[in-house]
Amino acid sequence: MDEQQITVNGQLIAFRESAGAEGPVIFIHGNSCSSSTWSNILQGPFGQRFRCLALDLPGHGNSQKAKDPSDYSLPGYAQTLTSFARASQAENAVIVGWSLGGHIALEAAPHLPTATGFVIFGTPPIATADQMSVAFQPNPAMAFTFAPSITPDEARSYAEAFTAPRSALNLDEIVADVQKTDGAARAGLGASLAEGRYADEVAIIDALNKPLAILHGEAEQLISLDYLRTLSPPTLWRHEIQLIPGAGHAPHLETPDAFTVLLTQFMADLT
Repeated sequence: MDEQQITVNGQLIAFRESAGAEGPVIFIHGNSCSSSTWSNILQGPFGQRFRCLALDLPGHGNSQKAKDPSDYSLPGYAQTLTSFARASQAENAVIVGWSLGGHIALEAAPHLPTATGFVIFGTPPIATADQMSVAFQPNPAMAFTFAPSITPDEARSYAEAFTAPRSALNLDEIVADVQKTDGAARAGLGASLAEGRYADEVAIIDALNKPLAILHGEAEQLISLDYLRTLSPPTLWRHEIQLIPGAGHAPHLETPDAFTVLLTQFMADLT
């Protein structure tokens, strides 16, 4: 796995690239995380087969902090994604977004006309702010989502919400990512959402003409499966939400084998 940097919209963006030749596949991490969350996927058989690109969003991981505060928003992140796809010659990629990364993928979808398909998980597509109360489960960790500063204990509580209850997953790397993230990224995202600066994601998936896979950990602590099942995107892969047993909000970390099987099957169905 090769760690690199690229200039996108005048800003230095860090990313990781696997050794595979098929694809490409672009991975987008969640709020207060980084491209390191995809390391096992990129280093494993999937990354050895497919050209996988995992970027650090502005203010996250090893990417520069946003020069313009408005970049810490769904439209700002979507612009980063579309420009990154162009700069890395991966505009025909399958786009895989986790949590915030899934919302970014949906926001960017109308601007990625040659993308091959989309995979989202930990991401409930919403049209209005009113839907957030039913799309997300009540969880105390949600209080840290837009916090400008987070203590080490709060960072661990936030990371624990990413997994299934009583998960044995080592959370140290997630906690480190949360603490490293620019606090203005969380605060700026929250402010932009309060201002209504996001697209109608339900309309986007309803108009999508590319395959869309929606994955969901059966022990998810943050996202409502009942809400996801109210959606009816016409290109939904296999015509239903794909449940992953034993996983919570982060199946790519908790159950990487099951996650990779689904992702590989999705790629196969695109050919």
